[in-house]
Amino acid sequence: MKQVDYIIVGGGFAGFFLAHQFLLSNNSFLIYSAGQVSASHISAGICNPVILKRFTTFWKSAEQMDYLETIFAEIAAYTGKNYIVKEPVARIFHDDAEKKQWLRNAEKDNLKPFLDPNFVQLKTVENPLESGIVKDSCRIDVENFFQDMTSYFTAANQFVSESFDYNAIDAENSTYKNIKYKHIIFCEGVAVRDNPYFDKIPVLPNKGHCLEIKIDQSIDPYVIKKKHFLFPLSENRFYYGGTYDRFSTTPEIQLQSVEELENGLKSFYKGNYKITKVKAAFRATVADRRPILGTHIDIKNFHIFNGLGARGVLNGSYFSKQMFDYLEHQVELDPDIDVKRFY
Repeated sequence: MKQVDYIIVGGGFAGFFLAHQFLLSNNSFLIYSAGQVSASHISAGICNPVILKRFTTFWKSAEQMDYLETIFAEIAAYTGKNYIVKEPVARIFHDDAEKKQWLRNAEKDNLKPFLDPNFVQLKTVENPLESGIVKDSCRIDVENFFQDMTSYFTAANQFVSESFDYNAIDAENSTYKNIKYKHIIFCEGVAVRDNPYFDKIPVLPNKGHCLEIKIDQSIDPYVIKKKHFLFPLSENRFYYGGTYDRFSTTPEIQLQSVEELENGLKSFYKGNYKITKVKAAFRATVADRRPILGTHIDIKNFHIFNGLGARGVLNGSYFSKQMFDYLEHQVELDPDIDVKRFY
């Protein structure tokens, strides 16, 4: 019987960032993922320390941005690539009141490092009131990150491309099929609702749509944000998205959401474009806007790492280290993120 320290269930940001921590520490692990498209896989991958609606910051934003450089440098050491794309966010202003609010907030100590008081005039999109630049913001090359990480873990025999079968767990003897494990960590996003061990944890699905579009011209070298994000994926390929829908429960593409995206794009980009792909998936969100980490109330080697919300890269990378330290070094979790808050 094969023996591993950890079984990781889920191949999104939570599962892959946690696997990275175990890789660095020489812990043995297996990732189980059937390859289904999740919110992580279609996400914009924006790493932004500012809430762009109110120009404020959020809990542990500075710490998360600092750690981002560290973890992606570590990943680059074995994949040969650094997936951070240094394209800062350019927020198109809707009115003068927003510009004034930006400037006021830019003087605050916690926002001064991020809100650039010097506005820019973008050249390829309409922004008559100029745009504000979020300093040190960036994005992740999500597409290549998942392709390369999956290939790396597969080649190392650490990735199992199949659905996880809860019925095959023998919790009493800590076995799964022909594998003896020390721990199982469920990093399943919204699929946790079908998990018999954590199905009562209040993860809330939030459906997001995004577009892949073809534009036969270059645009300003920023992640451009008005209502949604626009940025290049490769030559003539662009990402535009995403929407937020707390009420939809079906996976199908919704024409209303596509129309919302097109209207948002046309409000500032007046050139020709062609939609080549429409994607949709459910983000795993939590009412208190904190991720969920910790241990099952009864089965002490069953754990959860979930609820990354719309900040999958930042939450996933930063809190994977918190989860690792909790599991391997018995460092107590912050009560704000501990799953115990739901027991």
